[in-house]
Amino acid sequence: MQTSPAAPRQATRPDGPTDPGPVDPTPAKNGRFGLATATALVMGNIIGGGIFMIPAAVAPYGTVSLLAFAVLTVGAIVLALVFGQLARRNPRTGGPYVYAREAFGDFAGFLSAWSYWITTWVSNAALAVAAVGYLDVLVPIHHDIALEITAALAFQWLPALANLAGTRYVGAVQLVSTVLKFIPLLLVSVGGLFFFDPKNLGPFDGSGQGWAGGMTAAAAILLFSYLGVESAAMSAGQVRDPERNVGRASVLGTTGAAVVYLLGTLAVFGSVAHDRLVHSTAPFSDAVNGMFGGSWGGTAIAVAALVSMTGALNGWTLLAAQAPYAAAQDGLFPAAFGKERRGVPTFGVLVSVALASVLTVLNFASGAKHAFDMLVLVTTFTATVPYLLSTAAQLYWLVRGATEKVDHGRLVRDAVLGLGAFAFSLWLLAGAGYAAVYQGVLFLFAGILVYVWMAGRRRD
Repeated sequence: MQTSPAAPRQATRPDGPTDPGPVDPTPAKNGRFGLATATALVMGNIIGGGIFMIPAAVAPYGTVSLLAFAVLTVGAIVLALVFGQLARRNPRTGGPYVYAREAFGDFAGFLSAWSYWITTWVSNAALAVAAVGYLDVLVPIHHDIALEITAALAFQWLPALANLAGTRYVGAVQLVSTVLKFIPLLLVSVGGLFFFDPKNLGPFDGSGQGWAGGMTAAAAILLFSYLGVESAAMSAGQVRDPERNVGRASVLGTTGAAVVYLLGTLAVFGSVAHDRLVHSTAPFSDAVNGMFGGSWGGTAIAVAALVSMTGALNGWTLLAAQAPYAAAQDGLFPAAFGKERRGVPTFGVLVSVALASVLTVLNFASGAKHAFDMLVLVTTFTATVPYLLSTAAQLYWLVRGATEKVDHGRLVRDAVLGLGAFAFSLWLLAGAGYAAVYQGVLFLFAGILVYVWMAGRRRD
């Protein structure tokens, strides 16, 4: 996924937020993504590699996690609708960063870009940890931490090298992995329903927190599955007729991914015994082995899962480099993040994969599955920040009643959607847990020093 450079930085009004200047109409005329491609972009980015670990990650909460999945799907679609409305009003590449900066100024824009950037490389660390679990099906390394760490780092650096080679190679890897990722998902999602056994489901409230507490905690982990709902908005500058197609692609892509997720998770829950699923590091492989007996099916699923996760790491590595790109173009990130080589922000790739590698090593000491769970919850916190700022921007324009930003004929509907998306984001933040919020806040606040440095240099 290649984004175009953001518009040059504009001066900040003394009485309000930053004015991003006029919108360049060129992307809307010459954008490379039609509705179908933009929908595939959203669905492909949402269905990454996390789905292959998610059933085991939420199994301890019991079948209440299926209810959480349903509620989360509704919330994700509401969020997609809000992103569509924001993109219709400002169809620039950059998504949450653009909306936050336009409404609330440079600092809010920086926090959104910084937090989203953290989300991308922490997600890569989580995907690498998940890949190790499926590699263990093929090559037993589960009890050797050194081998696990080495494998996780290899899963991160090989896609980084593909990115550094240029966007042509990134696209080739994405094409192959996108096709192959649907094979195991469709096999388990559809075929698994014929092997469904209610006895495998386990308790409704497996965590003992009560159904509300368990559902909230499970939803915080499950949000990782829906990261990417903002993909069309992030690439609005390359979508044809973005005012119309970004919102449609966001909703259609999110809905399509939700169907695959819900069926896949339900099939795994019903085909793998609950006490085994809780400790599984390769739940889809366990499900196929249980369906057909032997280990050949699980091995095939593991290979396909590894291909899918490698593709997801390939795409998200590029996204990790592009997340700070627009902010760097506006002078809010170090200039090195805004430089390209062969269509790829090289410095962003290297810094992002290096940080993900350090985080992987630090979290692996607690075990692969625990590391995955913690990393997923950290991304829940960091992803929620730009979501909150984006929905707040929507509410800001509604409250101001700006004629160029608000469709007064749909004021009530837009207000309900904005408030719903904001409440949904707060709910996810509450479910992340103290440990994840603690790590996430440290990552977030560390960025203030970067902003201070950049702001001070601009004033010189």
